[in-house]
Amino acid sequence: MPRFLKPLTRAVTYTRWLHLLMGSAVSLMIAFIYPGLSDPAIAEWVLIAVQPIPLVAAAALLPSMRRAEGLQARLMLFPGQHARVPGDDEGRGVSVAPSASWRDRGRTAVWLVLRLEAGAVAAFCTVQLLGTMLALLGSASETTEDPGVLLPLPAPNWTNALLAPLPVLALLALAVVAGRLMASAARRLLGPSPKERLAALEERTEQLLERNRIARELHDSIGHALTVAVVQAGAARAAADPEFTDRALGAIEETGRAALEDLERVLRVLREDGKTASRRPTLADAGQLLDSARASGAKVDTEMTGPLEQVPGAVSREAYRMLQEALTNVLRHSGPVPVLVRLAVDDAALEIDVRNALPTGGEATGRGGSGLRGIRERATLLGGRATTGPREGEWQVHVELPLG
Repeated sequence: MPRFLKPLTRAVTYTRWLHLLMGSAVSLMIAFIYPGLSDPAIAEWVLIAVQPIPLVAAAALLPSMRRAEGLQARLMLFPGQHARVPGDDEGRGVSVAPSASWRDRGRTAVWLVLRLEAGAVAAFCTVQLLGTMLALLGSASETTEDPGVLLPLPAPNWTNALLAPLPVLALLALAVVAGRLMASAARRLLGPSPKERLAALEERTEQLLERNRIARELHDSIGHALTVAVVQAGAARAAADPEFTDRALGAIEETGRAALEDLERVLRVLREDGKTASRRPTLADAGQLLDSARASGAKVDTEMTGPLEQVPGAVSREAYRMLQEALTNVLRHSGPVPVLVRLAVDDAALEIDVRNALPTGGEATGRGGSGLRGIRERATLLGGRATTGPREGEWQVHVELPLG
């Protein structure tokens, strides 16, 4: 199909033309009152187009008018799902928010006046071109006394019927061009203000941060559960002791149940079904975490100083995840080795220190993993710092978090 005919096959071409014609409704209603539509002169056509301007400009002062015009523009000027603007990832080329400033009201007023005048011109051209087509068809067989059109017509002749399609083609071309111009004007005059763009950017940033946090939560929780399950299953098979196997299965069951609770909580957040998400674990639940590591064969010694229950909720929750990832890293890369866990709280900071012996050969394992990187990222977001790596023949994870 030729390129210039493709717009004629798209529904949006005709919805844009209908949107233009709707803009002339106010002019026509006022024209019925004055000066009337019975054979108006050129000066009266101008009056019909101009006299509604104060009315539509005053309507633009209503904040909801911008929302109404934005919704109409999205639905009728732009194609696609939810009337998204092509090339605009967020579909916000035209705003549907009420006017929030005088600048928004001014842009809406300009848009309404433009739509009013463009609609009047579109209605005039539609009437004239369709009337010209009918006059050409009529003059092909008989003389037309008063065709009621302003365009000059050739002398009556049967050949006039061959010219009848020309006004229709001109009208279609006008519809395509005018529709594109109005769509471009809508993006400029009804587009989001800088404040709305900033709010949308902040919302997008919050969504990305939330997704990143959920990804870390799943990595820490599910990764820990799978690591404990693998270590426990391997130890039970190697021990070949029914009593030890029972304890290992119990530890796998408990760890798996906790991981399922975490998974359900995260899924509720993603679904946004309005249900209250389950409580996220804090340092108050660190005992279960340490018992899980001990059940995997690791010898875990703990030193806890200071009032852990007074650690703020956000810090306590993130600290639990850091401790969980540190113990998971030990079990995954070093196996059931002696581990020293130290938690210290004072008036200003929380300190977490996890040390374990390096594997045979003294190679530092786990370097550069996403889990350790997650620990450092969590600490940075809370205004603290975390260091990981070998030190004095041991692997150390050291975290300092401010309580303020």
